[in-house]
Amino acid sequence: MEKGSSQTLHFMTKTCFIIAGPTASGKTAFAIQLAQLLHTSIISCDSRQCFTELNIGVAKPSAEELQSVHHYFINSHSIHEEVNAAVFEQYALKAIDDIFQHSDAAVMVGGTGLYIKAFRDGIDMVPNVDAAIRTNIIAGYEQHGLAWLQQQVQQHDPLYFESGEIQNPQRLMRALEVKLSSGQSITHYQTGIKKQRDFNIITVGLELPREMLYQQINRRVDVMMEQGLLNEVQQLLPYEKWNALQTVGYRELFSHLHGEISLQVAVEQIKQNTRHYAKRQMTWFKKDAAINWVSPHLPVSSLLADYGSGKLV
Repeated sequence: MEKGSSQTLHFMTKTCFIIAGPTASGKTAFAIQLAQLLHTSIISCDSRQCFTELNIGVAKPSAEELQSVHHYFINSHSIHEEVNAAVFEQYALKAIDDIFQHSDAAVMVGGTGLYIKAFRDGIDMVPNVDAAIRTNIIAGYEQHGLAWLQQQVQQHDPLYFESGEIQNPQRLMRALEVKLSSGQSITHYQTGIKKQRDFNIITVGLELPREMLYQQINRRVDVMMEQGLLNEVQQLLPYEKWNALQTVGYRELFSHLHGEISLQVAVEQIKQNTRHYAKRQMTWFKKDAAINWVSPHLPVSSLLADYGSGKLV
């Protein structure tokens, strides 16, 4: 079935196709083509594209792309709101229920592996965190660095420190804020019990040769700068300490605006840090045995044919 066909595919079971992969791998275009073919909507699975105030730096779909297919979790929240995997799980489950009212299939797309895991397997509910505690932790990390953060977690939450990701500042800050807010280790809330969904989930990963992916990342950063990323970041300068702004593309330009590095160095750092981020994404996704890996150049009709023949599970 070609793009634009009025024919609608029907599935024996309600099905969600998740399109995952590293940044700049072509997920947005692939997902839009798939959604158009299925006559359905898309749920974004990106931890930053949901924020109204962030646009260029998070590679948000263009206005034309957003008009071509209805998207959930794009411009749905403000940077002043707390958004995490648990929030996304509940949001996405409501969105997919809405989609399944009028379609047998839904499409989810994004590179935030933890959000995908939360949607597929569920996530343990963690108590609300005191905003002042979070602000203080972020400020401490910004001033004293990773070693300070590790020391704080080791002191306050030794259970997490023994088994958690102690090289990941976001995870460390999350563990620390939960312990200081609730008095309980974050491990207390992590049962590891998977939830069963009442619909079928097919996860597809888009993969490019590393050099090609890195070229696309570098080019994307150049395009972002041409589109006015520096001006966007300048407008967000009053909010640079907020969690949503602890993001590649923003942190580096904040440093430039504070006179710490030149614009050229900032841009090169964005490219390098984005490449590192893409590598971390692939490391996460490659551990996921449920992902069916394909080229982003695969025709979406071929993907659906593979699904129909049982090649995708």
